Amino acid sequence: MTLNRRRLLSHATLAGAALAAGLPMGRAWADGGKPVRILVGFPPGGGTDAIARLLADKLKDVLGVSVIVENRPGAGGQIAAQALKAAPADGTTVFLTHDHTISILPQVVKNPGFDPERDFVSVGGVATFVNAFAVSGGTPARSFDDYVAWVKQQGGGKSAVGIPAPASTPEFLVKLLGERYRIDLVSAPYRGSAPMIGDMLGNQIAAGVGSVPDFLENHKAGKLRIVAVLGDRRQGALPDVPTFGELGLKGFEDLPYYGFYAPAGTPARFVQQFSDALAKVIAQREVHAHLVALGLTVTPMTPQQLTTRERAYTQAWTRIIRSSGFQPQ
Repeated sequence: MTLNRRRLLSHATLAGAALAAGLPMGRAWADGGKPVRILVGFPPGGGTDAIARLLADKLKDVLGVSVIVENRPGAGGQIAAQALKAAPADGTTVFLTHDHTISILPQVVKNPGFDPERDFVSVGGVATFVNAFAVSGGTPARSFDDYVAWVKQQGGGKSAVGIPAPASTPEFLVKLLGERYRIDLVSAPYRGSAPMIGDMLGNQIAAGVGSVPDFLENHKAGKLRIVAVLGDRRQGALPDVPTFGELGLKGFEDLPYYGFYAPAGTPARFVQQFSDALAKVIAQREVHAHLVALGLTVTPMTPQQLTTRERAYTQAWTRIIRSSGFQPQ
């Protein structure tokens, strides 16, 4: 028997034994030498990227294979979602994203190039979070009311507010805030939160809307100020920051989420084993603490729970988007 044949037989025997013994599928992947890719639809340096890299570092130990983060930024996660759809359904590619790509994009873009229900399968949920309104250090505002008063004092009462992506939850929030407070706010879309925050730090733009994880580090450093958050309660990382509900703006209590998805057709065994590995990683004390420090509410979800969460959030925003009169572009 040749050496190559012996190696092939040995690898096949080890893989079969691992599966028969119920060991993590990662053992079988390790024999094939294929790493797991985590697609991220936003640039390095943003909140989603930070979460992906934290989890990838720990997942490699639980799965027994290399886990790499691959950024495919652009169009609010649309490019990464299309890449997931095109990826082989062999358990080597997953997509970490938040609500915008899964629940909002298909409602605001006529042809996004993917259908979450048809093209993806839920793998597991990580956390929920809230969006926040922040002002740059160059503004005098110390509260949201201060910001409204400051905008009204500007010539014409017009102010641009940065948003991480066009036709996103933040854009609808900016529109509603403008109507509610009778100020002429204009959304300024960016390709992700990182460039938006860069302009806020440079005082190129006075305010922005994004997730708490996007803003939290710079808020703590005093480089910008979070002045209000969405959700039904104040955030543990921001006990002094009021909710928009407290300020009189209701209807934004449903929380967005972070979750993992795989291409449709991915074997159910992989989905379950990756979900189990994800739950083990999230349960680690240091990982849990790090996620909380990023401004997240750690909420492990099974594939079924993530699907339920996604559908409820999608339905809530369907009502908001339709009532706004927005037409898909």
